Amino acid sequence: MSTSPQESLDLNEEEQLLYELLEGCFEQERKRVAKLLADKDDSNLFGQTEYDLRDRVHALGAKALEVVADERQKKGRLRAS
Repeated sequence: MSTSPQESLDLNEEEQLLYELLEGCFEQERKRVAKLLADKDDSNLFGQTEYDLRDRVHALGAKALEVVADERQKKGRLRAS
């Protein structure tokens, strides 16, 4: 059974902090994705657009990892490599 997007998740303190830190970059990326998809007509929705969308999602994941690593490093939980 899946949860609906409207259901709130109970987050612990660290989860809430990360949620708030990630909010801005996720919102920016959501706008980019919406623009990417809106700019394509039905015949161009798949194919190259799929690759462009995948690249955007991968970039978002990389940004999320960077934000979390930076936060943990500030707290001394992550040593620089």
